[in-house]
Amino acid sequence: QVHLEEFGGGLVQPGGSLRLSCAAAGGSVSIATMGWYRQAPGKQRELVAQITSGGSTNYVDSAKGRFTITRDRGENTVYLQMDSLKPEDTAVYYCNYVFGQYNYWGRGTQVTVAS
Repeated sequence: QVHLEEFGGGLVQPGGSLRLSCAAAGGSVSIATMGWYRQAPGKQRELVAQITSGGSTNYVDSAKGRFTITRDRGENTVYLQMDSLKPEDTAVYYCNYVFGQYNYWGRGTQVTVAS
């Protein structure tokens, strides 16, 4: 069983920045494909950013150039640096861990972008 816990959400003004953290316990973020997803009210959950065990990254078009996903093997944590935030980035952000047949989710952290 892998436990994921997200940190770093909050209220930020448009144009501001936040850094989300996902701490993993019971599994190594180094061997898994780690992802950040988000779900806004009334919308489906969508993939925002992903990093594979080999270090390849992938972003949703709306996040390219603004968000950066990174991984700290020593801390067993994955980060999502979010810059130039927009109101449409408002959502609950979830951390995801996939390794083979295993697929785990965190409980999510709320990000609200508003004046």
